[in-house]
This record gives sequence, structure tokens and C-alpha cells, in this order.
Amino acid sequence: MPPFLVLDRLDKSFGAQRVLHGLSLAVEKGEVLALLGPSGSGKTTALRLVAGFERPDAGRIEVGGEDVTTFPPARRNFGMVFQHYALFPHLTVGENVAFGLETRGLGRDEVRRRVGEALSLVDLAGFEGRRVGEISGGQQQRVALARALAPEPRVLLLDEPLSNLDPTLRERTRRELKRAIQRVGITTVLVTHEQEEAFDLGDRVAVLQGGLLHQVGGPEDLYERPATRFVAGFVGRASGLPGTFRAGKVHLRDGIAWEGVPAETLADGSAAELVVRPESLDFVPAGSPGALPGRVTERRYAGPVTYFLVALQDGLEIEVLAPAQAAAPGDEVSVIPGKRGPAPRIFSR
Repeated sequence: MPPFLVLDRLDKSFGAQRVLHGLSLAVEKGEVLALLGPSGSGKTTALRLVAGFERPDAGRIEVGGEDVTTFPPARRNFGMVFQHYALFPHLTVGENVAFGLETRGLGRDEVRRRVGEALSLVDLAGFEGRRVGEISGGQQQRVALARALAPEPRVLLLDEPLSNLDPTLRERTRRELKRAIQRVGITTVLVTHEQEEAFDLGDRVAVLQGGLLHQVGGPEDLYERPATRFVAGFVGRASGLPGTFRAGKVHLRDGIAWEGVPAETLADGSAAELVVRPESLDFVPAGSPGALPGRVTERRYAGPVTYFLVALQDGLEIEVLAPAQAAAPGDEVSVIPGKRGPAPRIFSR
């Protein structure tokens, strides 16, 4: 069965600035795809192309086998939740959700039915008569979602839907949003710069940077098997150690060589970088063979985990996750690859 939503080699420039470079993605029916990347990566432009607010310079967009590249937004029958919700404060919750339904020629009873069903989907049944200003920020977000779902769209588009909420409310609202999307089972494209949000809501995550797609896959794939150096550094925490690649190892310094998984084809003798997660490193007694000597410069206690920043003798810094009492700032330590966490990845340098 072909994918439900297809982005095929999309290019987009604004003046002399090329924002998207041949972006291709396929989304299955009922799947949630998160577009993750820093500011300026092209993710919001990609969403606007899908919505029909912008026209690609090249490439095409298909939904259910239909080419919608030139369709205006209204003809695509997509639902969208904006970053700022765009609710009308002078209208009730029910009137906000109903907004736009009347123009579709629906009768009063059908509008009432759709409003009630949409609010039930987001756990706001009975809120029809409330004023927008009387409900919380998280509830306002769900009203915006209900309004997007009321017309029974083919695709749901979410543009940084939780960015206006404080951290505590954001986490609770994210759980509610996830339940609502799962309940509806609608094909969804989410734009976010928050890794935790992308990993929690997305069935798959597409990582963009500079208008290029670096990798698309499940959260575990991106974290444990990053395809590019950018993904390795952007997704999660990681330290990079430069050296020379030979026979599957990166030779670091003073005869020290650490194994890793090459993320690309590397020739023996080429400059390489070993990228390792904090939980994949361990402390050993100072002077241990095969270990990198250094000094602890920072200790950051984070509840169930503690991160230690270690300054190596060549001026580099690496981050180690270890028990809270493993070391203290100023301690001389040595670091080796441990048996926990994902295997280090090797990239060309």
C-alpha cells in the first residue's frame, strides 16, 4: 500500500536563500511524523508547503494518491493548529470550534454534533459554553486541536503546538495531545525544535538542518544509530574525540585507540571523530591502561542521573554519566568506554 502523504523532492527559496533542498518524505496513513531541527532548518517552511500556504519551486505533494501541489489550503482539507492557537477571545469554546463549519453548508444540528464530538476527542466535553479566557493554556491548546479536527480533515498539521506553555503545563498537555491524536488515528505532521516533544509524539522523526534531511527514523534509531555528525550532536548529548581511523578503531593519542561503529565508509589513515554518549563512558582509576586521563571540572546533579564534565589533557572536554558520588570537581580521573549505552559512532572529519 503506498504512503498516504508524500513529499517528493521539494525545493523552496526565498530570494537568494534556498530554504529546502530536495526534501522527500513519506508518511503512512495514521502515522505521526515529527519534523525536528534548529531554527532556520526548513521545518516550518516544509509544513507551510504541505498546508498550501507556500508553493514549492520544484517537487510535488501527494495525499491519498492525489497531487495537491497546486491546491489552495481550503481545497486540501487539512486541519492545522498554529503556534499561537489563533482562538477568538470574544467567542465561546463551542463557537471557536464551530468557526468555519457553517461556511461549509452544514446544518445547525450537524455543526452541533461535530463540535460535541471534537471536544469529546480532546476531553473537553461540556465546555461549549465556556469563554476562552476562562480556561487554562493547556485547555486552549486542546480547543485549537478540536477546531482543527471538527471539519474531519485528511491530515493534521501541528506547528510548535506546545511552545507557548510553561514546562510543567507543556508536559501534561503533551500527554493529553498524544492521547487525542491516538484516539483519532489521523495522519499527522508535527513541527518542533524540542527533542523530547518529537520523541514522545512522533512515530518517526525527521531531522532537518540547513534545508537538508539528515535522517528519518524512530527515536531509538536517531539516538543510538545517528547517520550524520549533525544528528549525533543535535539529538541527545554527545562528546566528540578526534583521531585517525584504522581497522575499525579511532586512534586518539599516546597509543590509545577506541572502537566504534563507522557511520560512513572510511579509509584507513583518514581523519575521524569518535562520537560517544555520556552513558557509554565510565570512570576508572587514574593511570588505567587504554583510558583517557583528565580532571573533573563540573558536576551537574539531575536527580536520577549526574553528569560530569571532564577536561582532557589535550584541552578537549567530554561528558560522563555516572553515579552522583563517582567523582567531585577537581578530581583526577581516567575515562574508558563502558558496557552501557549505545556504541560510539565514527564519522569522517
